[in-house]
Amino acid sequence: MWNHPRSSSVPDRYLVFDRDTEPRSDTEKYLLVPELELSMMWQDLIFLAGSVLSIVFLAPTVRDVTANIPLASSVPSMTIGAIYAATYATMGMRFSAFGSLGVAVMWSLIVSYRSPGPHDGPANVGRFARSLVRQAYQTVTETTTEDEYVAPSQSAD
Repeated sequence: MWNHPRSSSVPDRYLVFDRDTEPRSDTEKYLLVPELELSMMWQDLIFLAGSVLSIVFLAPTVRDVTANIPLASSVPSMTIGAIYAATYATMGMRFSAFGSLGVAVMWSLIVSYRSPGPHDGPANVGRFARSLVRQAYQTVTETTTEDEYVAPSQSAD
């Protein structure tokens, strides 16, 4: 039998279901798998589905040897996927974490093997970071001359 512990001091969303817990709705019955001692939020499945779709849509790019995806697009996407994976893992959303990790892996393959330029491999991330630091330094240290200055009311074109 399922037995649902109730406490007025703990909100319902934080209650832990165990083998003796009675689910309050059909959704909870579907999402609780007592044999595996596993419970999940339905949002976990939605995020997993989104990640699976991303992986499916990225697969042709990974397979296409002529694809050239700029590092300025692929490195941030890879990083965001890894950050999402870590965030989902700390929230207990295992399926979302694995899905986001899969997306991060796909983007890391694109970073490593589908970036423009003569270099392949994970070292592209380091090259991108050095390039980003160099560009930031140049932006900070450069001074514009009067010919290059664009007044606020002027177009840069």
